[in-house]
Amino acid sequence: MERILITKEGYQGLKDEHRSLIKVERTNIINAIEVARAHGDLKENAEYHAAKEKQGFIEGRIQRINHLLAHCEAVDVGSIKEKKITFGATVTYEDMDTEKTTTWMLVGEDEQNIKAGMISVQSPIAKALLGKSAGDEVVIRVPKGDIEVEITSVVYKSPTVLSKYSQPK
Repeated sequence: MERILITKEGYQGLKDEHRSLIKVERTNIINAIEVARAHGDLKENAEYHAAKEKQGFIEGRIQRINHLLAHCEAVDVGSIKEKKITFGATVTYEDMDTEKTTTWMLVGEDEQNIKAGMISVQSPIAKALLGKSAGDEVVIRVPKGDIEVEITSVVYKSPTVLSKYSQPK
């Protein structure tokens, strides 16, 4: 089985989410199911069915996190000393037509967060950037068509925004 790359902050976020799901969410949903059962006929009890559905979601997420934690490799991005773009790089590029500047951090699939500027290293944009360096010109294929960009900077710094992990899935 191939190791799943994740930042050390993403790894800690998964551990925190796992702990919350088991200690808080699982307990809360068990209590909600008990309360709903007390209301009588389960066939027509929407509260009971909603709680059972949520329980299934929580248990599925716990299993997913268990799998990720067992198979991932946490990377300390701040310690990477590389000039070329690899996992963990924060890349800034300028669209050569519009002169618009964009910055992305290339992270593991399960920690991507577009709003925080974190995209999967498996995404089409990241794949076009991998192995390149500052000053390189690259054509990136996106749904709206090809864009030609110039990479203006490549840095390796730990992510600071991981709000995706602050709330259970």
